[in-house]
Amino acid sequence: MIKACLNGDRTRADHPGVPITPAELATAAAAAVQAGADAIHIHPRGADERESLHWPDIRAAVDAVRAACPGVPIGVSTREPIVPDLTERLRLLAEWSPGPDFASVNFHEPGAAQVADLLISRGIAVEAGLFTPQAAATYLAWSGPTLRILVEAIPGISPTPDPAQQILAALPADTPALVHGENDWAWPTLHWARTHNYDTRLGFEDTLTGPTGQPVTTNADLFGWLSATT
Repeated sequence: MIKACLNGDRTRADHPGVPITPAELATAAAAAVQAGADAIHIHPRGADERESLHWPDIRAAVDAVRAACPGVPIGVSTREPIVPDLTERLRLLAEWSPGPDFASVNFHEPGAAQVADLLISRGIAVEAGLFTPQAAATYLAWSGPTLRILVEAIPGISPTPDPAQQILAALPADTPALVHGENDWAWPTLHWARTHNYDTRLGFEDTLTGPTGQPVTTNADLFGWLSATT
């Protein structure tokens, strides 16, 4: 499985092709699915184009992508920087109805277990983001149901460019896992994931260029470089 991560916290200043509005996300999602994506991950935005957890913003983006990609699972982020105050974040998440198919929860962030429990209570599947071995330990202590694990190599958070093996070794062998990296680590980690038969993801959230810096215009263009990673 390969998931398209269409925008993350990127802005148009990072790349003019970053999709922001519901209509742009829908167009980008449809093109990514046509290019081979099996699922979609988005960071919905408010009218100010900043990441949002407010239900009207979530609903507008998710509904637009669902209409463009019927039957394709759609997920969103709940990351702490969007709404740093945990109490307020939980209040906003409690308003999601019916919500996306899944949402990612970063287990290095305070309150991750509470966020995950709330999502599950709303019928939203959880992707557990594990950036570090300590995050893996926190996740295992929680032991709630998850759709999959996201093993993530993130510059500035992960201890090394290749934390995947250490994190995966701490998990039960049958744990569904998606392995990916960001920025300079995106393509090397994607190559490692595919070589070791793990799910992975690709899109402007993780990288703005091809494997060796080639310029791209859209998320779908990135999928055209997948053959270079096998």
